[in-house]
Amino acid sequence: MKCTSKFLTLVLRHKPEIADVSLDPQGWVQIDLLIRGVRKTGRDLKRSELDEIVSSCPKKRLTISDDGRRIRAAQGHSIQVDLGLDPQVPPDTLFHGTARQSLDSIFQEGLKSGGRTLVHLSHDEETATAVGRRHGKPVVLTVQSGEMHRDGLTFFRADNGVWLTQSVPSKYLGFS
Repeated sequence: MKCTSKFLTLVLRHKPEIADVSLDPQGWVQIDLLIRGVRKTGRDLKRSELDEIVSSCPKKRLTISDDGRRIRAAQGHSIQVDLGLDPQVPPDTLFHGTARQSLDSIFQEGLKSGGRTLVHLSHDEETATAVGRRHGKPVVLTVQSGEMHRDGLTFFRADNGVWLTQSVPSKYLGFS
């Protein structure tokens, strides 16, 4: 069975134990250990295939370290890691894709990280629409991220361009 980006993302974001690996506090794992662990699951993975998966994934889910020896998920973790991202000044508006059936709770409670450690926001409506489509009929919300930042809320930008924050209170949300 061939290894896929989705399987690697599952291991590096949520369940490293299924490939018998451990992530360091910043989410990194040695590539040779990951390949060995993936092979133990019955999936075939070579270093060249891993490099191809990382470079060809349009969502840029995975990041290889500068020295080429470690790999981690760029964002989206449900397990606690410190990606070492510095706070960033966001654009005035960001976007969040969701499903229509989630709107009542979102406008009541705001955006929360749910099973993830941070809320994910998109820099454009097209990306947010694609994200929302995964959950049903998509709805794109605008996030007044510039105002949030001026009010003291912190933003980070992952290696793959996804914007991250702890939560988005409903007063900063609107419709695209």
